[in-house]
Amino acid sequence: MKRMIATAAATLTASSVGMAQGDEWQNPRINEVNRLPIHASYFAYESEAAASGAKENSSNYLSLNGKWKFHWVRDADNRPEGFHAVAYDDKGWGEMSVPGLWQLNGYGDPQYVNIGYAWRDQFASAPPRVPTCGNNVGSYRKEVVLPDGWRGKDVIAHFGSATSNLYLWVNGSFVGYSEDSKIEAEFDVTKYLKPGKNLIAFQIFRWCDGTYLEDQDFFRLAGIGRDCYLYARNKKRIDDIRLTPDLDANYADGTLAYEIDVRGGGDIELRLTAPDGKEVASARATGGGTKRGTLKVPNPAKWTAETPNLYTLTASLSDGKNGSEVIRQRVGFRKIELRDGQVLINGKAVLFKGVNRHEMDPDCGYIMTRERMVADIRLMKELNFNAVRTCHYPDAAEWYDLCDEYGLYVVAEANIESHGMGYGDATLARREDYAQAHLERNRRNVGRSRNHPSVIFWSLGNEAGFGPNFEAAYRWVKGADPSRACQYEQANGNDFTDVFCPMYYDYADCEKYAKGNPSKPLIQCEYAHAMGNSLGGFREYWDLIR
Repeated sequence: MKRMIATAAATLTASSVGMAQGDEWQNPRINEVNRLPIHASYFAYESEAAASGAKENSSNYLSLNGKWKFHWVRDADNRPEGFHAVAYDDKGWGEMSVPGLWQLNGYGDPQYVNIGYAWRDQFASAPPRVPTCGNNVGSYRKEVVLPDGWRGKDVIAHFGSATSNLYLWVNGSFVGYSEDSKIEAEFDVTKYLKPGKNLIAFQIFRWCDGTYLEDQDFFRLAGIGRDCYLYARNKKRIDDIRLTPDLDANYADGTLAYEIDVRGGGDIELRLTAPDGKEVASARATGGGTKRGTLKVPNPAKWTAETPNLYTLTASLSDGKNGSEVIRQRVGFRKIELRDGQVLINGKAVLFKGVNRHEMDPDCGYIMTRERMVADIRLMKELNFNAVRTCHYPDAAEWYDLCDEYGLYVVAEANIESHGMGYGDATLARREDYAQAHLERNRRNVGRSRNHPSVIFWSLGNEAGFGPNFEAAYRWVKGADPSRACQYEQANGNDFTDVFCPMYYDYADCEKYAKGNPSKPLIQCEYAHAMGNSLGGFREYWDLIR
C-alpha cells in the first residue's frame, strides 16, 4: 500500500521522507495522511428549514458517539496488528464510550504534570522519539449502517478530538492519519464505504512525536474528547467560507467581506439577516472556484462583549438537480485596532479582564457538555470578566459559538506548548523538523475559528521558546487575517507579536513599561495563579492598569 501524504508544501510518499509505513507517529514531518484541509466551523444542512435546528437532527448527520468495541495495551509494541480487518475476531474485547477518556474508564491512571512530559521519570526526552513502554494504545471497532438517502453523496468522517493521534481504517482499508489532539480531524471515506453495514476502526497512541508540542499544565489523559460523526455532502458543495466584518472610519456603517470556495459549481445565494430576522443584505454568484464580494450594511448593531449583537449569514448552494445545501454563520460587526499602545474595539479602548480556561470537566475530563460551557460563561460574567484565553489549545467549536452569543473577547491559542524542552537552544521552535507542525497547528487554529466575532486575538502557542518556526507562523497568520492582532508571550515584545503579553510581570515592571510610552499594549497572558481557592494581589495590578 502506497500512502499519499498531503502537506502545505508538497505531496509526499512515506518513502520520500525516509520513514517506514506505519511510523507516522514518530516522524514530526508527517502530521497528516489524507486528512481533509481545515475549514471554518460549520455544518452543511439539506435545507434552510433544517439549518434552523441542531445538526444532530439533519438527514446529513450520523453520530458515531456511543459504545465501541475496545482493546487497550499498556505498551505500544503490544498493540494488535490486523485488528481493522472485517473478519477480525473481537469477541474478547471490552467496550469504550466515544467520546471517552481511557484513564477515567479503568484503563491506566490520570496523570497531572505541570512542566515536563508524562514520561519524564522513565525516558529522557529525545524528540521526535517517544517511549514504547508505558505508551498505551487503544484500538476501536464499530459497525455502522449508512442511511439509504446518502447514495451518490460524499461521506466525511469527523473526529472532534483524539489524544494524541489517530489512525483510521474503513472496511479493512487504511484511510488516513492525524496529529494535533485539540482540533477536529476529517477524512473523505466515500470510496471505502458500501451500502448498508460498514466497519470503522481506529487506533490512538497515548504519545506520539506531536506530544512534544502538547506539554500543557493539566491532567494528561488519552482517548476521544469530543463528538464524532459521519456527514454527507453533495458532489457540488461549499468547501469553505471566510468572513471578515469591518466598520467605517466613524464606526457607523459596516461591511462584510466574504470568500467562498465552491466545488463543482452551482448557484449560490447569500442572505444576511439582522438580530430581529430582517434581511439587510444579499448577493448571488454562479459557478465553481472562489467567490469573493462585500456586503454593505448601513449602521448595523455593533458586537462587543457588552453588546453581543449577532447577524446571521445564510449561504445556500443549489445545482438544480441534486438538491441544495445550506450553511449558516453568525456575524458580529466590530472593528479591532491597535493604536497608541492600546487595543480599540469599535474605536474605544478596552480593559481586558481575562481568565485562562482549560477544557476540564470534574467528572469527564476533556469532555465538555454545552451545559458545562454555559456554566463557565455564567460564572465569568457574574464575576465581571470580559475575556478568555483558550489555554493552551483550540477549544471545542461550540465554545466559540457561546462566546459570540454571550459576549466574551477570546484569545484563540494554537495547540503548541513544548515547555518541557526549555526555552534555549533545545526549543522545538528552532528545529527544522518541527517547522511544519508549528505552522500547520497555527493554520488549522485560524482556519476553523476565523469567522467568530468573539475572537479578537490569535495566539501562536504557549511556553514553547522562540525561533524561526514562530516567526513563520506569525507571518502566515498576519497574511491570512490582518484584521486581528496576533500575540505570543515568548516573542517578548519583538516584531513577531502585536501585543506585549508577558507572564507574571510584577508591579514595578508594569509601571516602568507604561511610563516608557510603549507602542504595544501590555496585556499579560497570565498574571495570577493559585493551586487552590484563594489569591490576592489583584487590587495592586488593577490600580496600575486603570
